[in-house]
Amino acid sequence: MTWSVLHIIGIIAYAASGAFVAMQAKYSFIGIFVLGLTTSYGGAVIRNLVLDIPISDIWDRQSLLIVLITLTIIIFVERKWINHWKRWGHFFDSIGLASFAIQGGLLAKSLQHDLGIIVIASMFTGVGGGMVRDLLAGRTPLALKEEIHAVLTILCAICIGSGWNSPIELTTIVVFVVFIRMLSIRYKWRLKLHKWKKLKLPFNRSEKHNNSV
Repeated sequence: MTWSVLHIIGIIAYAASGAFVAMQAKYSFIGIFVLGLTTSYGGAVIRNLVLDIPISDIWDRQSLLIVLITLTIIIFVERKWINHWKRWGHFFDSIGLASFAIQGGLLAKSLQHDLGIIVIASMFTGVGGGMVRDLLAGRTPLALKEEIHAVLTILCAICIGSGWNSPIELTTIVVFVVFIRMLSIRYKWRLKLHKWKKLKLPFNRSEKHNNSV
Protein backbone atom coordinates (compact mmCIF):
# COMPACT_ATOMS: atom_id res chain seq x y z
CA MET A 1 0.00 0.00 0.00
CA THR A 2 2.80 2.41 0.92
CA TRP A 3 4.65 1.70 -2.34
CA SER A 4 1.50 2.43 -4.36
CA VAL A 5 1.07 5.78 -2.62
CA LEU A 6 4.71 6.69 -3.19
CA HIS A 7 4.46 5.79 -6.87
CA ILE A 8 1.37 7.99 -7.25
CA ILE A 9 3.28 10.82 -5.56
CA GLY A 10 6.12 10.21 -8.00
CA ILE A 11 3.76 10.44 -10.99
CA ILE A 12 2.29 13.69 -9.67
CA ALA A 13 5.76 15.07 -8.94
CA TYR A 14 7.08 14.37 -12.44
CA ALA A 15 3.97 15.82 -14.07
CA ALA A 16 4.20 18.91 -11.85
CA SER A 17 7.92 19.38 -12.54
CA GLY A 18 7.24 19.46 -16.26
CA ALA A 19 4.38 21.91 -15.78
CA PHE A 20 6.38 24.29 -13.59
CA VAL A 21 9.34 24.24 -15.98
CA ALA A 22 6.89 25.22 -18.73
CA MET A 23 5.55 28.04 -16.53
CA GLN A 24 9.07 29.28 -15.84
CA ALA A 25 9.70 29.31 -19.59
CA LYS A 26 6.41 31.25 -19.99
CA TYR A 27 4.87 28.61 -22.22
CA SER A 28 1.15 28.48 -22.93
CA PHE A 29 -1.18 25.90 -21.41
CA ILE A 30 -0.35 23.67 -24.39
CA GLY A 31 3.30 23.82 -23.35
CA ILE A 32 2.34 22.92 -19.80
CA PHE A 33 0.56 19.78 -20.99
CA VAL A 34 3.33 18.86 -23.42
CA LEU A 35 6.14 19.20 -20.86
CA GLY A 36 4.07 17.55 -18.14
CA LEU A 37 3.25 14.53 -20.29
CA THR A 38 6.81 14.41 -21.62
CA THR A 39 8.29 14.32 -18.13
CA SER A 40 5.85 11.63 -17.02
CA TYR A 41 6.16 9.35 -20.06
CA GLY A 42 9.30 10.34 -21.97
CA GLY A 43 11.51 7.98 -20.00
CA ALA A 44 9.05 5.11 -20.41
CA VAL A 45 8.97 5.65 -24.18
CA ILE A 46 12.77 5.40 -24.39
CA ARG A 47 12.76 2.38 -22.07
CA ASN A 48 10.20 0.50 -24.15
CA LEU A 49 12.17 1.20 -27.30
CA VAL A 50 15.29 -0.21 -25.66
CA LEU A 51 13.42 -3.27 -24.37
CA ASP A 52 11.71 -3.72 -27.76
CA ILE A 53 8.19 -3.74 -26.36
CA PRO A 54 5.16 -1.74 -27.60
CA ILE A 55 5.13 1.93 -26.59
CA SER A 56 1.35 1.74 -26.28
CA ASP A 57 1.85 -0.31 -23.11
CA ILE A 58 2.84 2.83 -21.18
CA TRP A 59 -0.62 4.36 -21.43
CA ASP A 60 -2.02 3.07 -18.17
CA ARG A 61 -5.46 4.62 -17.64
CA GLN A 62 -4.96 5.35 -13.94
CA SER A 63 -1.56 7.05 -14.29
CA LEU A 64 -2.70 9.02 -17.35
CA LEU A 65 -5.73 10.28 -15.43
CA ILE A 66 -3.52 11.32 -12.50
CA VAL A 67 -1.19 13.22 -14.85
CA LEU A 68 -4.00 15.01 -16.67
CA ILE A 69 -5.75 16.02 -13.44
CA THR A 70 -2.47 17.29 -11.99
CA LEU A 71 -1.70 19.38 -15.06
CA THR A 72 -5.23 20.78 -15.24
CA ILE A 73 -5.06 21.89 -11.61
CA ILE A 74 -1.66 23.51 -12.11
CA ILE A 75 -2.93 25.57 -15.05
CA PHE A 76 -5.33 27.37 -12.73
CA VAL A 77 -2.99 27.96 -9.79
CA GLU A 78 -1.32 31.30 -9.26
CA ARG A 79 2.20 31.77 -10.56
CA LYS A 80 3.49 32.35 -7.01
CA TRP A 81 3.29 28.57 -6.55
CA ILE A 82 6.42 28.33 -8.64
CA ASN A 83 8.35 29.58 -5.59
CA HIS A 84 6.80 26.84 -3.44
CA TRP A 85 7.78 24.28 -6.06
CA LYS A 86 11.37 25.53 -5.95
CA ARG A 87 11.36 24.92 -2.21
CA TRP A 88 9.78 21.45 -2.18
CA GLY A 89 10.28 20.36 -5.77
CA HIS A 90 13.54 18.49 -5.18
CA PHE A 91 11.94 16.39 -2.45
CA PHE A 92 8.97 15.26 -4.53
CA ASP A 93 11.11 14.98 -7.64
CA SER A 94 13.35 12.57 -5.74
CA ILE A 95 10.35 10.39 -4.99
CA GLY A 96 9.55 10.42 -8.70
CA LEU A 97 13.14 9.55 -9.59
CA ALA A 98 13.10 6.52 -7.30
CA SER A 99 9.61 5.27 -8.16
CA PHE A 100 10.13 5.60 -11.92
CA ALA A 101 13.55 3.92 -11.77
CA ILE A 102 12.04 1.08 -9.75
CA GLN A 103 9.19 0.76 -12.23
CA GLY A 104 11.64 0.45 -15.12
CA GLY A 105 13.74 -2.08 -13.25
CA LEU A 106 10.73 -4.21 -12.34
CA LEU A 107 9.56 -4.27 -15.95
CA ALA A 108 12.97 -5.39 -17.22
CA LYS A 109 13.17 -7.97 -14.42
CA SER A 110 9.74 -9.35 -15.34
CA LEU A 111 10.98 -9.84 -18.91
CA GLN A 112 13.85 -12.00 -17.58
CA HIS A 113 16.59 -9.57 -18.59
CA ASP A 114 20.00 -9.57 -16.93
CA LEU A 115 21.32 -6.90 -14.59
CA GLY A 116 22.83 -4.78 -17.36
CA ILE A 117 19.49 -4.33 -19.11
CA ILE A 118 17.76 -3.73 -15.76
CA VAL A 119 20.20 -0.88 -15.08
CA ILE A 120 19.56 0.65 -18.50
CA ALA A 121 15.79 0.35 -18.07
CA SER A 122 15.91 1.93 -14.61
CA MET A 123 18.15 4.76 -15.77
CA PHE A 124 16.10 5.68 -18.83
CA THR A 125 12.81 5.47 -16.94
CA GLY A 126 14.14 7.52 -14.04
CA VAL A 127 15.89 10.36 -15.86
CA GLY A 128 14.76 10.11 -19.50
CA GLY A 129 11.58 12.15 -19.14
CA GLY A 130 13.35 14.93 -17.26
CA MET A 131 16.07 15.13 -19.90
CA VAL A 132 13.56 15.48 -22.73
CA ARG A 133 11.65 18.06 -20.66
CA ASP A 134 14.76 20.19 -20.15
CA LEU A 135 15.69 19.98 -23.83
CA LEU A 136 12.20 21.15 -24.85
CA ALA A 137 12.55 24.02 -22.38
CA GLY A 138 15.92 25.02 -23.81
CA ARG A 139 17.85 24.04 -20.68
CA THR A 140 20.82 21.79 -20.04
CA PRO A 141 19.36 18.51 -18.72
CA LEU A 142 19.77 18.37 -14.96
CA ALA A 143 20.71 14.68 -15.12
CA LEU A 144 23.77 15.60 -17.21
CA LYS A 145 24.97 18.11 -14.61
CA GLU A 146 24.34 16.10 -11.45
CA GLU A 147 25.72 12.56 -11.65
CA ILE A 148 23.81 11.59 -8.48
CA HIS A 149 20.72 10.99 -10.65
CA ALA A 150 22.36 8.19 -12.61
CA VAL A 151 24.04 6.72 -9.53
CA LEU A 152 20.73 6.47 -7.69
CA THR A 153 18.93 4.84 -10.62
CA ILE A 154 21.75 2.28 -10.83
CA LEU A 155 21.30 1.63 -7.11
CA CYS A 156 17.59 1.03 -7.68
CA ALA A 157 18.40 -1.37 -10.52
CA ILE A 158 20.86 -3.36 -8.40
CA CYS A 159 18.24 -3.76 -5.67
CA ILE A 160 15.65 -4.92 -8.18
CA GLY A 161 18.16 -7.27 -9.82
CA SER A 162 18.91 -8.72 -6.39
CA GLY A 163 15.28 -9.71 -5.96
CA TRP A 164 13.82 -6.80 -4.02
CA ASN A 165 10.14 -6.65 -4.98
CA SER A 166 7.99 -6.58 -1.86
CA PRO A 167 6.17 -3.33 -0.95
CA ILE A 168 8.35 -2.88 2.14
CA GLU A 169 11.56 -3.36 0.16
CA LEU A 170 10.45 -1.00 -2.60
CA THR A 171 9.44 1.62 -0.03
CA THR A 172 12.84 1.27 1.62
CA ILE A 173 14.54 1.95 -1.73
CA VAL A 174 12.45 5.10 -2.26
CA VAL A 175 13.18 6.43 1.23
CA PHE A 176 16.90 5.79 0.85
CA VAL A 177 17.06 7.43 -2.59
CA VAL A 178 15.21 10.51 -1.35
CA PHE A 179 17.50 10.74 1.68
CA ILE A 180 20.70 10.53 -0.39
CA ARG A 181 19.40 12.93 -3.04
CA MET A 182 18.43 15.56 -0.46
CA LEU A 183 21.83 15.22 1.20
CA SER A 184 23.53 15.68 -2.16
CA ILE A 185 21.55 18.87 -2.76
CA ARG A 186 22.16 20.15 0.76
CA TYR A 187 25.93 19.60 0.64
CA LYS A 188 26.33 20.07 -3.14
CA TRP A 189 27.97 16.73 -3.77
CA ARG A 190 29.71 16.66 -7.15
CA LEU A 191 32.24 14.40 -8.81
CA LYS A 192 35.14 16.74 -9.50
CA LEU A 193 37.16 15.86 -12.57
CA HIS A 194 40.27 18.01 -12.11
CA LYS A 195 42.13 16.37 -14.99
CA TRP A 196 39.54 17.56 -17.49
CA LYS A 197 40.11 21.16 -16.48
CA LYS A 198 43.81 20.84 -17.36
CA LEU A 199 43.21 19.06 -20.66
CA LYS A 200 44.50 21.00 -23.70
CA LEU A 201 42.62 20.18 -26.85
CA PRO A 202 44.35 20.39 -30.26
CA PHE A 203 42.11 23.16 -31.57
CA ASN A 204 43.11 25.35 -28.63
CA ARG A 205 46.76 25.11 -29.72
CA SER A 206 45.92 26.03 -33.31
CA GLU A 207 43.87 28.99 -32.16
CA LYS A 208 46.77 30.16 -30.06
CA HIS A 209 49.14 29.72 -33.01
CA ASN A 210 46.84 31.70 -35.31
CA ASN A 211 46.58 34.49 -32.78
CA SER A 212 50.35 34.73 -32.53
CA VAL A 213 50.86 34.96 -36.33
